Amino acid sequence: MLTVISGTNRPDSATRKIVRHLEGIYQGLGQSLKVLDLQHLPSEAFHAAAYAAKPAGVQPFIDDILHSHGLIVVTPEYNGGVPGVLKYFIDLLPFPKSFEFRPVCFVGLGAGEWGALRPVEQLQGVFGYRNAFIYPERVFIRHVHKVLNDKGELIDPEIDKRLRSQAQGFVAFSEALRPMRMARGVG
Repeated sequence: MLTVISGTNRPDSATRKIVRHLEGIYQGLGQSLKVLDLQHLPSEAFHAAAYAAKPAGVQPFIDDILHSHGLIVVTPEYNGGVPGVLKYFIDLLPFPKSFEFRPVCFVGLGAGEWGALRPVEQLQGVFGYRNAFIYPERVFIRHVHKVLNDKGELIDPEIDKRLRSQAQGFVAFSEALRPMRMARGVG
């Protein structure tokens, strides 16, 4: 199972709309996909004590990461960087096993010209530090509100093409790494 992280807790976000589009792409590839929507993190996750003792409501999120065969991280750009909730979520996850030897790919989206280049590069550093296998084909979606219609559907065929190309490659990448991951006892 692959897991997609919707990297914001903002209600009705463009991020979640892109995640919905990705669900259809991966389903079309015959892949089961679990969506982790950070909007659904329980409020007790944000108490200072959560660093030491994970609240029970956070455990399903942790379990989904630990049992995933690969992660698709969809991140918006907030103030030139990664949304705080996404970085906080990463910080709550067990070290090092959450990302170690786990394939990961990135989709960035933003209202501006660069389509979340900065947060994706920041996340590549964090995931690289945590020994993830980073898939090199990133997708950046600039001017995200111009490529979604009133129903929140992606209407730009070029972006759809890039997302499909990334998904096909990432599925193959994840499958190719699976024997090595199994030999190491990693999900």
